[in-house]
Formats: sequence, structure tokens, C-alpha cells
Amino acid sequence: MFAEADNNMMHPDPNLSSAMTDQTEDEYGLRNSSASAVGTGMYGRMSCEGSPVMMSPWNQASPFTQTEWSNVDENLPQNGLIGSLVREEGHIYSLAATKDLLYTGSDSKNIRVWKNLKEFSAFKCNSGLVKAIVISGEKIFTGHQDGKIRVWKVSPKNQSSHKRSGTLPTLKDIFKASLKPSNYVEVKKNRTALWIKHADAVSCLSLNEEQGLLYSASWDRTIKVWRISDSKCLESIPAHDDAVNSVVSTTEAIVFSGSADGTVKAWKREQQGKHTKHTLMQTLTKQETAITALAVNKNGTAVYFGSSDGLVNFWERDQKQLNYGGVLEGHKLAVLCLEVAGSLVFSGSADKTICVWKRDGNIHTCLSVLTGHTGPVKCLAVEENLEVSERKDHKWIVYSGSLDKSVKVWGVSESFIDMNNMCTMQQQQHVISHSEVVMSDGSFSSSAGGASSHQRG
Repeated sequence: MFAEADNNMMHPDPNLSSAMTDQTEDEYGLRNSSASAVGTGMYGRMSCEGSPVMMSPWNQASPFTQTEWSNVDENLPQNGLIGSLVREEGHIYSLAATKDLLYTGSDSKNIRVWKNLKEFSAFKCNSGLVKAIVISGEKIFTGHQDGKIRVWKVSPKNQSSHKRSGTLPTLKDIFKASLKPSNYVEVKKNRTALWIKHADAVSCLSLNEEQGLLYSASWDRTIKVWRISDSKCLESIPAHDDAVNSVVSTTEAIVFSGSADGTVKAWKREQQGKHTKHTLMQTLTKQETAITALAVNKNGTAVYFGSSDGLVNFWERDQKQLNYGGVLEGHKLAVLCLEVAGSLVFSGSADKTICVWKRDGNIHTCLSVLTGHTGPVKCLAVEENLEVSERKDHKWIVYSGSLDKSVKVWGVSESFIDMNNMCTMQQQQHVISHSEVVMSDGSFSSSAGGASSHQRG
């Protein structure tokens, strides 16, 4: 298995290798602009790909332009492109949004900060492309290809000033741990490393602000738990048999993880004095295709996971356990990112599109398909648009990062339905079949699931 992991390192993300095989770098490149905004005449277009206005190299009058939310015609369709942010320096691998700021990470090793569709600030790490970004107050945590987690601090006097304040684990903790032979674990054949350090790329970060914890997932098959207050590594969970692609912490003391081994696992967190202990609560699925993305709704009652086969499956939690809910079908290639906001679910894919789903009970309707990227959609971030939150049509601002080196900004309503771009959705309604569920003890049980032709158990 470790030999396979080594092969994956040939590309920054093994989940993309198959999707990119037949596409060249030229297909992802955009023209030499830094940011552009879509005027009211283009706002209602669900697809800007191929538009002579958008594709023209002369559509770059200013390196930085913006469209204020208040200037958008209220009578136009509510789902559409607001603007694009482009720096010809690297593929976009990570996003994080907070209030009016957007942080973007790429394989250029730069972290850029954007404000109102304008570049606001930038800072750079020494090595390792930026695969994950999360924000906790004045601290920004970034996960990198080199296996390190870097910590940055925003100056309280100058919001545009960011300084590196440390690395996880700290040099002090590495030195202390290195003195005890028992702190070394085998990470590859004939190779050992300290258990507090990731031995491969950090693929995902997740914050639990309530508990003051940071979770990091890695291609080294582990999940590590960090205490934010003192940067201590509290636990290393040997979570999966292959690369861990995603981890999500919830307020209900449950942590979900998804892996290239085809499993999604739910972990129960218990506090033991100053320490934490995570035990396997349930294995939700075991399939042949890799799990590539995870997202959980706000109250933790539904977990969504995307796969390399283009499907988004979801599970629902009752008082006792999680049960299979259904499958969302809307993508032709691997699902690379997921976000949940309000009653909406957003899925980004290697097929260059973003599906917007609305949940009503356990029924999901595809409101629209956002198109315009010319490369795989690698990451998503969603923020509430406070300037229109009091209107009847609640609106969200969605940021999508792509391997076409751009970030696109979308306005999304919860009521708009694009009849020309409807995705299909199959789940338990009239057809009842059985899906294979792996319990925490390794045994198998059956539960009612979606259409049998789409089971990967």
C-alpha cells in the first residue's frame, strides 16, 4: 500500500490524475487578468463558457474591477456569476472565507487575500503547495504538501499584515518527543517517524472552535488532533488503509473521515482530562471508488460524501445511529469538494461544474448547475450575503477555486430553479434495495438504500 502512495506523489492530487489524463495544461489557462466582474447583462447566464464576451482577451479593461452586490438588478435570475479572480501563478487548491475576506492557496506556495474582488494582501510559505486553509479568529492555519501545518497571525493594527507565528508540531515538541524511542512509529517500510508529525501531504483541515481543536487529515493514513491554545498534538488516529482525503468535525462530538480506501468513518470524541480519545463509532460505507470529499450540515444530522465516480451519497443521523439516505447524481467525473450552507448543498467536480442542491426533508432538488470554469473545481467556500439576508430570497456568496488558476464568485438563491440544467436525484422512494454497511466491529449489516444500480458497497 505504501508503494501505491508513493506513486500518487507524482501528482499533487491522486484524485485528479484520471480526470486530467486527456486534458492539457493549455485547457486550464485563462487570459492575463487578475480580477474581473460580470456586469448585470451577464449576471443571469448559468453558463459563461463559450460566451464571446467572457472569452475575449479584450474583456480585461482593468486588472481589478468589482461589482457591488447592491448594484445587481433584483429582477434578474438569482443564481449566476458575479466575478472572477485570476493570478497566473498556480492552480487553486484551497479557499477560506471570513466576513469580507477570501484566502486562496495554490501550488505557487502563495496565500493571497482578496477583499471585494480586489487583491488585499499576500504571504508566502517556503515549501509545500497549500492544500488546506482554515481560520480561527486572528489565526490562519494552512496545510501543505510537505506534511506541515503552518500558523499565521493577522496583525490587530493592520488587517493586511500576516506573519508566520509557528508550525505544527512545534520545534520544542519535536525535540521533546525525539528523546523517547516509544514516540517513533513505522510510517513506511524500513522508515520510522515521530507520531506527532505527518509523514505525507496534509490533505484537509477542520476546526472545532467550541472545543479549541484542529483536525488534520493526511495521505499518511492518519488524522491528528491539535489543541489550538498551545499547538500540542493530542492524538494521532490510524484512521484508514489508504490516504485520508477529508475530515470534518461536528459540535456533536462526532468526527467524520473519508479515504481513498473507499470508506467513510464516524469517530466519537471523548474528553479524558486534558487529553482526547477518538473511538470508531461506525463505518458508513465501503466501496471500490475513493472518497474524495465530505461535508456535514450545521446541526450534524446529515453527512454528504463525494466519490471519484461522480456521485454524492448522504447519510442521516437519528438518536441511535447514522442511516443511509440516498444518492445525488449530477456529475460526470469525480466530486472534488462539498459545502453545506442553510438548506443548500454545493458539489464541485473534475467535470468543471458546480451543482447546487436544495434539501427539503430528505428530498434533494438540483436548483442549478454553475458553469464557467475551464478546469476541475478543486475547492469551495460559502458565505452568507448579509446585505440581502433580509430579502425574501435568501442569498449566498459562493467561491469556487479551480485548476484553471481562477477563483469564481457566484450569487446563489435558495428559491431559483434552472429548468435547463436539472440534475437527477435517486434515493429511497418507491424502489427499495439494500446497501452494505460495515459496522465498527468489522461485521456487515444491510440497510435500505437507493437504487441498486448505483451501490458501490
